[in-house]
Amino acid sequence: MKRIIPVVGLLVFTMPAWAASPALSPQQFTWSWEGIFGTYDREQVRRGLEIFTTQCQSCHSLKYIRFRDLVAIGLSEEEAEALASNYEVAGDPDEWGDATTTRAALSDTIPAPYRNDTEARALNNGALPPDLSLMVKARVDGANYIASLLTDPGYNQGEPDAAGLYHNPYFAGGSIAMAPPLYEGLLVDAEGNDMAVDELARDITAFLAWTAEPSLEDRKRMGLKVILFLLVMTGLYYVWKRKIWAGVEH
Repeated sequence: MKRIIPVVGLLVFTMPAWAASPALSPQQFTWSWEGIFGTYDREQVRRGLEIFTTQCQSCHSLKYIRFRDLVAIGLSEEEAEALASNYEVAGDPDEWGDATTTRAALSDTIPAPYRNDTEARALNNGALPPDLSLMVKARVDGANYIASLLTDPGYNQGEPDAAGLYHNPYFAGGSIAMAPPLYEGLLVDAEGNDMAVDELARDITAFLAWTAEPSLEDRKRMGLKVILFLLVMTGLYYVWKRKIWAGVEH
């Protein structure tokens, strides 16, 4: 059984660098979806979803993911619908033409926590929290980059500078506006043990890898079918060629 400790949400995953210093190359992690036969670890991705809903949703959106898409990672429609009911989206205008809100439905995308970018910047010291749907694709070696950034010891144990920024060597410029979002004990595993920061980082990274490419497994399955088809056809063409040319003298 998992225990969640509510904390303030993330500030930003990216913002303009305050200096031109290059970032460190990401550490290399092993991911379940890598390789031609790789697939997402559904339990890991669901834990990442839990981290997102408790740590990230107060600042970030997932505008390319609909609540019904979460069924693909193991949620039932009832669970996805219950999660959607925690959000509000724009409804139909009332009889006076004024804007209204309504509970989100399965067909809705996961909304941003702010009404517009101006409000988002005003509440985050000028920084605009980005949408996280495609964050893994937006960075070179994105999964390793995110996991490296979130697990850096200096970042997680450091204090903000005078400008409210945190040192992180994996971020371009070396300073980031996002306060360290993960800490030991945020979640507990199935045995009731506190999960370490590196485990939490891998879980949220796995979830963001899935949001960036939810069709990855279907694409791999199709690729394997195409390869198998080509191998079979190559064998048949070879047999036909041998049969056709069998009686031809050279």
